[in-house]
Formats: sequence, C-alpha cells, structure tokens
Amino acid sequence: MDGTQVGEESHRAAEALLVLDGRLELEVDGMPVSVRAGELFMVPAGVVHAVRAGSRGTLVIMESPEQ
Repeated sequence: MDGTQVGEESHRAAEALLVLDGRLELEVDGMPVSVRAGELFMVPAGVVHAVRAGSRGTLVIMESPEQ
C-alpha cells in the first residue's frame, strides 16, 4: 500500500485482508475501518468497500474463487 486511494468495489465472494505491516484504512459499507499490522479483516461477499487515502504498508489479499 502506497497511500493511494482505491475506488469502491464489491465481490461475489468474501475477501480476507491481512495487514503484515503498516495500516490499512478502509471504508466498508459507508463506515471507516482501520486495520493494523497483524490484523485480519473479512469483507463479506457483496459488501461495497474502498481503500482510503493514507493506507501504507504490506497487505495480503485472499479471495475465494467467485461462484
């Protein structure tokens, strides 16, 4: 993550976001969410989410194959 904002998206399958270092700033279903290093955040299938500006560090994204 380099501080750049990423626009809204949603997926047909759940998505797991694991922050290895730094901090992920999200907007999930219209609400701000901060995810710190070592934390895992699950975005349920179909939920609109976006990466807010200022997110920095290393992120691992795990997605289930879409049905």
